[in-house]
Amino acid sequence: MQTEELLMALTNAVGPSGREDRAAQILIDFFTTGEGRPWITALERDRLGNIILRKEGSSPQPPRLMLAAHLDEIGLIVTSFEEGFLRFSPIGGVDQRVLPGQEVIVHGREDLPGVIGAKPPHLQQPDESKKAVKIEDMVIDLGLAADRMAALVHVGDPVTIKRDCCALRNNFYAGKAMDDRASVVALVECLRRLKDFRHEAEVLAVITVQEELGVRGALVSAYGLNPDLGIAVDVTHGEMPGLADYEGFKLGQGPAIVTGPPVHPLIFEKLKTAAEAGKVKYQVEAEVTPRGTDAYAIQIAQAGVASGLVSITLRYMHTTVETLALDDLKETGRLLAEFVTQIDRGFLEGLACY
Repeated sequence: MQTEELLMALTNAVGPSGREDRAAQILIDFFTTGEGRPWITALERDRLGNIILRKEGSSPQPPRLMLAAHLDEIGLIVTSFEEGFLRFSPIGGVDQRVLPGQEVIVHGREDLPGVIGAKPPHLQQPDESKKAVKIEDMVIDLGLAADRMAALVHVGDPVTIKRDCCALRNNFYAGKAMDDRASVVALVECLRRLKDFRHEAEVLAVITVQEELGVRGALVSAYGLNPDLGIAVDVTHGEMPGLADYEGFKLGQGPAIVTGPPVHPLIFEKLKTAAEAGKVKYQVEAEVTPRGTDAYAIQIAQAGVASGLVSITLRYMHTTVETLALDDLKETGRLLAEFVTQIDRGFLEGLACY
């Protein structure tokens, strides 16, 4: 399976926070019966649903390196019924401005197609027409009679936006759930490359769940695995009109390597060294808090873990048209593989002495 094929399959899949199983199954199949089977030593799934892909290192006492990217997507949840319509709330940080007019799938007793509707502009009051529609003023319309809908849908059923990934020009791709399934694909790309490399470190590539609800999957997996060091892979904001230069990063110019208090200085330097050794284009992002990514969970696991953060540049984050450059995704995988090959026991001991 080509990188773009896996990206499209994963982003098209259903997997809101807490209900990631359909997207997870694509990866499980890929690494148990598919192309990726010989790339790893073992596959495990913990109680919360995190997928742990292990690849052994060549050293008798290998450094244990955790790589993490999250599988869940933002979504919606049914909260009540109202005269044949459904009321709903967000799962994660949904941008409510883009919701009216979206096609959705309500995952009830069966998958049901619907649309999100709101009061049309003709019937809005003057003050309403100048504001974004509030989520409590929207409804999901399934086109079903109330009794039939009640038989098929229950309060608490998840809802996802119906959107297929599409290819744009210049190897750009747009769709839902690029945050953070693009990074998941980057981890797969890393493992693809590592099959041809010798490396001392044991690699624990963790596909985490429920990141959008507070890095829950990474908290559990990082605590359970207790790695020696860790790298989270997530997305950062891409440049576009209306943003200052420091607010967005360029697409097609490689991953952003993060520096700042959340990142161990030696890991930041080693990521740059790895990029330069592999001739990987990269950008540098300054960040003061890791709370929006799995890096936070890794950093505070047990007695603390030396951590780093690598970001893929993404436009229109938390919408249904998140857009990235496929080359950035591939270069992120290449950077991670190069980084893995440079980790040895000496580097690990240096982290503790810094």
